[in-house]
Amino acid sequence: MYAVVETGGKQIRVHEGDVVEIEKCDAAPGEPVVFDRVLCLAGDGRMVPGNPTVAEARVEGVVLAQVRGPKIVVFRYKSKVNYRRKTGHRQALTRVRIVAIRHGAQEPAASEA
Repeated sequence: MYAVVETGGKQIRVHEGDVVEIEKCDAAPGEPVVFDRVLCLAGDGRMVPGNPTVAEARVEGVVLAQVRGPKIVVFRYKSKVNYRRKTGHRQALTRVRIVAIRHGAQEPAASEA
């Protein structure tokens, strides 16, 4: 089963057990994180589209680390006037492991709590 969640202005397709990098959220490593904006659920030969989100669906994860993305080089240049500016950017990201994809009133099992 997989889900499409929206976080940080982006849509991400996730399966249980996946490790994804999302826009930075304020959570320490080991803390749980819940994605409530589930746009689509699919698996077992069926698909549940959202309108705009799937009712009573959520994706649960746990924060692994706060990391930074690859460096992006920004170079500004104007010809004939000797104007050059070189700067860089590294986006702050949160690495999350997807623990469970829930739909409806499913409660977590006793072993997960």
